[in-house]
Amino acid sequence: MKFAQFQRLSKQKFKRRTGMSHQAFYVIVNEVKKQEKNKKKPGRTCNLSVEEQVLVTIQYWREYRPYFQIGVDWDVSESTVCRTVHKVENILIKSRKLALPGQKELRKLSDPEIVLVIDVMESPIERPTKGQKGFYSGKNKKHTFKTQVIIELKTMKIMSLRNDKGKIHDFKLFKKTKVRLTKTSTMLGDKGYQGILKIHENSATPIKKRTACAEVSSA
Repeated sequence: MKFAQFQRLSKQKFKRRTGMSHQAFYVIVNEVKKQEKNKKKPGRTCNLSVEEQVLVTIQYWREYRPYFQIGVDWDVSESTVCRTVHKVENILIKSRKLALPGQKELRKLSDPEIVLVIDVMESPIERPTKGQKGFYSGKNKKHTFKTQVIIELKTMKIMSLRNDKGKIHDFKLFKKTKVRLTKTSTMLGDKGYQGILKIHENSATPIKKRTACAEVSSA
């Protein structure tokens, strides 16, 4: 799909296709255009428009396919895709336009009605040449990259992201990242966070269902 085709998509379909709203997309586009305009040395001309460069980068983020395959989709070389992705990423990192609040902001949340949700997602990666064991996820039976996500439930705003190798357990990653919250903040987690109450009292996880063996032994 070229940019003209993306423009014809409805808001819902555009978000399903790219993973972001039109507003967020044009924030990135405008920032890249701004940097291109202020660039002293024009450098090599890209065959893709700025909008298409951003779409190429988003496609790489969402699908994590090889540069060659993405290049075939957009009729550009593998090296062009590589340069484009790195350029857009570096511009966004320097601009901090899409920077998350981070763990420091979590410590400032004093409203007792604030509810935070923590979970982990795993992204499949190519098998590493070194240290394969650390990236192998027994749960997914493949090599993955694990991301810890903390979201403010009411606004659905992502507050913090932390990454690690796929092998690490969810709760161990939580302890490793040293997330600290105010006492009034409520934290919700799934069964992977059993034991979080010892670190943050105002937390809740699903009650673990008793097995038949446990019921017999207690009887």
